[in-house]
Amino acid sequence: MLFSEILGQEHIKSHLTKSADAGRIPHAQLFVGPEGCGTLPMALAYAQYVLCKNSGGENQGENEACNVKFNNISHPDLHFIYPTVSTDDVKSKPKSLDFIADWRQFLLENPYGGLFDWYKYLGVQNKQGLIRVEDAQEVLKSLSLKSYEGGYKIMIVWMADKMNIEASNKLLKILEEPPERTLFILISEDEESIIQTIRSRCQVLHFNGIHENIIANALVSRENMDLREAKKIAHQAQGNFSKALHLLHEDSEEQPFEQWFVLWVRAAFRAKGNAAAINDLISWSEQIAGLGREAQKKFLHFCIEMFRQALLLNYQTTSLVYMEPKVEKFKLENFAPFVNGNNINDIFKELSDAVYHIERNGNAKIILTDLSIKLTRLIHKK
Repeated sequence: MLFSEILGQEHIKSHLTKSADAGRIPHAQLFVGPEGCGTLPMALAYAQYVLCKNSGGENQGENEACNVKFNNISHPDLHFIYPTVSTDDVKSKPKSLDFIADWRQFLLENPYGGLFDWYKYLGVQNKQGLIRVEDAQEVLKSLSLKSYEGGYKIMIVWMADKMNIEASNKLLKILEEPPERTLFILISEDEESIIQTIRSRCQVLHFNGIHENIIANALVSRENMDLREAKKIAHQAQGNFSKALHLLHEDSEEQPFEQWFVLWVRAAFRAKGNAAAINDLISWSEQIAGLGREAQKKFLHFCIEMFRQALLLNYQTTSLVYMEPKVEKFKLENFAPFVNGNNINDIFKELSDAVYHIERNGNAKIILTDLSIKLTRLIHKK
């Protein structure tokens, strides 16, 4: 992975390469940033820079044989752990090593992909993944051995916030007393979900979403897009390059979300003073409850953003509005007057609570039905 292939984040590229050139490599670093901002590609490029002893700010021209190994993500001193789930092939106690071939292919095809993309790649988007204690045991085993090439051993922990408490405690022990010439790179979208004792032992680097112009130029150069269309997609992507690619190829997981959202709010409008419409809300709740928990959470976050966009439109801040619903006879500007300062906080709280309870394996049908009935009251609040 070349640093030049990574979109934006120039200050972080400069910091990592200069500190490595000076021999100042912390034993544990935490990359924090939103989905699609490039934390994982940056970790790969940095790992290549350190393992191949490159210099001058780029991964080429120094140690060609070593750099070639990164073309297939197959350097023997580079290790990964990431969230996994049970599948037909791995029925119990899944760990990262069981999916390493899939993981390498996923990285090559979609290095900017998020957690839902990974589950979708495995065909298990109906389950919630974890980093379990079996993974932490593999970490201890891998890092207790000498490096193959006599240099650093690097462990990339992707979505470190998905570690359960047993895995976190076991990983903490090795972070407290790391083997010599060992580098941990933890990656997370939610820094606060990582236990404080691990965060305190890491140098934290915060990534921002990618600027619209950078995404637009990448779409033009890499995907041969028209600049005007590229700018439109870049605006909708909101700093997420993976989302931009999904929008380009029209395979975004958010496409059915619009339909479900419109069905939901229309039923909520009808339900006031109309007991029969409650049946529509119950049917809707059953339909969404039939999805996997990751899809349910992603949809509820989509709903939060839709309400936020409607609020911005209601308060005439149109420059911040990027969503363009394609559902027939549904216009955001017509919906916006029903989202205001008197109900947005309550709507946000109810949606956030629903996400919280679904994450903790609550009964989705009950959670969503309760949310729907509350929405019928909130949506009519003047």
